[in-house]
Amino acid sequence: MEMPINGLLLIAQPFLKDETFCRSVVLLCKHHDSVGTFGFVLNKKLQSKLNEYFEDLIDLDLPVFYGGPVHNDTIHYIHQYPQYFDDAVKIADNIFWGGNFEKLKTLLLDGTIEVTKIKFFLGYSGWSAGQLYDELKEKSWITAAPSTKIIFETKENNVWVESLTKLGGKYKMMVHFPTDPQLN
Repeated sequence: MEMPINGLLLIAQPFLKDETFCRSVVLLCKHHDSVGTFGFVLNKKLQSKLNEYFEDLIDLDLPVFYGGPVHNDTIHYIHQYPQYFDDAVKIADNIFWGGNFEKLKTLLLDGTIEVTKIKFFLGYSGWSAGQLYDELKEKSWITAAPSTKIIFETKENNVWVESLTKLGGKYKMMVHFPTDPQLN
């Protein structure tokens, strides 16, 4: 069983029925054994856009993703721009979380950063201490190393399929499994 670590991708197993995480891929951002784990669902794009939350970004039509069911009144972001944010948290190689949001807005508006290397989330996914270990033991999740291609470049409706396909073998076959095995 893979242990939860920062940067790990959690890929929902094909028969996971939980609506929140069905066919989802979650990037783990922070794990601590005694506190718990949090991350962001990568492949559930919302209808809303970033400029609907921030009036000063009205000219930017950037997508926002459903990060998870916790504190879904908060905006978070991951990116590939550590050089601009001293306060960004490294999640994995070339994947960072957060940073000064006012500085981000300036960089977005003046075109300094490419919008293809940043992803915004409403809310986040959280697990209490030990909860994710239990879910991994139950095989609710398949784990994979982080991939900037999957995280930043793959279209949201292909993230789950591409994540499993990249693992190859039996995982590649899982992309064809129905959500409900009784319907097979």
